Amino acid sequence: MTNQSDFPALTDGAAADAAPGAAPDGVIHNIGYRGYRGPRLGRGYATRSLFVQGLRGAFGLGRSGRSKVLPMLMLAAITLPAALVVTIAIKGGEAQLSTDYPQYLASVGLLFAEIFVAAQAPVLLSRDLRYATVPLYFSRPIIRADYVRAKAAALVAAMLIVTGLPLLVLYLGALLGGMDFAHNTEHFGMGLLAALLYSVVFSAVALVIAAATPRRGFGVAAIMGVLVVTGIVATIIAGLSAGGLRNDGANGATWAYLISPSSVVDRFVNQVCGLASDSPGTPGMLGAAVFGLEIVALVVGAYLVLLRRYRKI
Repeated sequence: MTNQSDFPALTDGAAADAAPGAAPDGVIHNIGYRGYRGPRLGRGYATRSLFVQGLRGAFGLGRSGRSKVLPMLMLAAITLPAALVVTIAIKGGEAQLSTDYPQYLASVGLLFAEIFVAAQAPVLLSRDLRYATVPLYFSRPIIRADYVRAKAAALVAAMLIVTGLPLLVLYLGALLGGMDFAHNTEHFGMGLLAALLYSVVFSAVALVIAAATPRRGFGVAAIMGVLVVTGIVATIIAGLSAGGLRNDGANGATWAYLISPSSVVDRFVNQVCGLASDSPGTPGMLGAAVFGLEIVALVVGAYLVLLRRYRKI
């Protein structure tokens, strides 16, 4: 190791007295860092990038092949029955599809949507917590609210793709089969309303649970428990309240469904859109108002809980 005393400093006078052809004892090179002069894209760009990354990650894009299996399998499982419904209706010369758009989601697509959101919400949040990458995000221009909004929007968008694609298959199949345009367009809009509400409510519940634990397996099990088990319990309570599994209108069975996020959305859409339902406890206008308030409370409450959660990180 070289000692600083080996390189004696030269004063201005000493430098002037040095011989003109003498070589200097040492040379100091200026290799200082230059300031960044390129464009600064800011919070908006960072938030959009995080949204795109989350949306791609929800379907396993940009990750290993094994990560794509479950989301693509759920997307196929919820869409293929819709193609089968259309094929049967066209082959049989039916004037309308055998199922309505919101009812298709409630009867065929609900379980697959719940599995999808339970599996992918921890991918968006739990992995960041487990591998301590959240502080790296917050060292960038984004703030905690930007992170929460980007992740929530990514999961909602992914859920809209999963729930909306089978409805699009039903709609296009009905039009290609020469079925009534006005009727199918109106009910397709009702189906999109149901898909949007399912996507927002399921995402809100799933993200709150996923943000509570860095363990993906725990998050998946907890989300499935809340979404699936509450639906089963609500159905049992509603059946007992109605004196059996029959439709007695707005009675005690109606309020039993308040404990199930999926049932709340299903019955709210049926009432608002004027759709018939064979389920017990179909709400009246009062029930629809209460269910609508619960949907708003779930979404807003989940957002506030997420903001509070990430203030501590």
